Amino acid sequence: MNGIIKQVEWTAAGRDDQAVRRSLLSPRRFDRLPLPEEISGLMMFVLARRLASLLTAAFVCGLVSCSSISTKPYDCKAYRPANPSAVQIKVSLANSMVYVVEGNRLLLATATTIGTPENPTPKGHFKVFQKIADKRSNTYGFHAGQDAIRPGTRTQTPSGARYVGYPMPFWVEFSPGYGFHAGCVWPMPRSHGCLRIHKNVAPKFFALAQEGTPVYIADHQPEDATIGRSVPRPTDYADPDPPASFLISDQYFAQLPQALFEEAPAPLIP
Repeated sequence: MNGIIKQVEWTAAGRDDQAVRRSLLSPRRFDRLPLPEEISGLMMFVLARRLASLLTAAFVCGLVSCSSISTKPYDCKAYRPANPSAVQIKVSLANSMVYVVEGNRLLLATATTIGTPENPTPKGHFKVFQKIADKRSNTYGFHAGQDAIRPGTRTQTPSGARYVGYPMPFWVEFSPGYGFHAGCVWPMPRSHGCLRIHKNVAPKFFALAQEGTPVYIADHQPEDATIGRSVPRPTDYADPDPPASFLISDQYFAQLPQALFEEAPAPLIP
């Protein structure tokens, strides 16, 4: 080993832990090699920190009936409304959260991605006026030619190619050009003004929203102080897209999950 420590696996994330990590991973020589009991103590510390993080995540997850631990796909429970005409949709821009409520009962709470400062999500009171399960973008998508499929906009489609919009499944439109749809839910503003919902949750939201359902979008919502403090968020937002050939096909929509409601009554809002 020549007195050099290499390839040390490190999973702790604390600031103090990272200082230790830097000292361990730096390729410098030591006067002596670490003793076995020193290595064992360090690994026990790392394992304890990791276990504590997992237990905390599991506890928070149980509070809101959602799953965001990386070993399981992200999902949130949804409940069937007793009176669909009484359903309301609330969006908190500051907390990047969507709450679907019926009176004092929570039907669904899930994370969302909002518009960037350059392309903000509109604020105000709206109503759902259109739903399209297999919606494609009218602006951004692909140029499908004989030899290749390339990303591009509708207005820049080259001669000999056809434009195919990027899939935006479970589209719920509340203002012209703005809607909820399935997509990558990043933890920061990233959309062109639409509200993205995780693909595993979007079909449930789609089933809850009806034409005429009111939508309230504001910087904050009352639920932020209760429900919104503990809703897990997706961690798969940076996963690569499927191949473009699959994205432009109808099979893309066929493989998406369908809505599934819980049998139990919806819980009361704290």
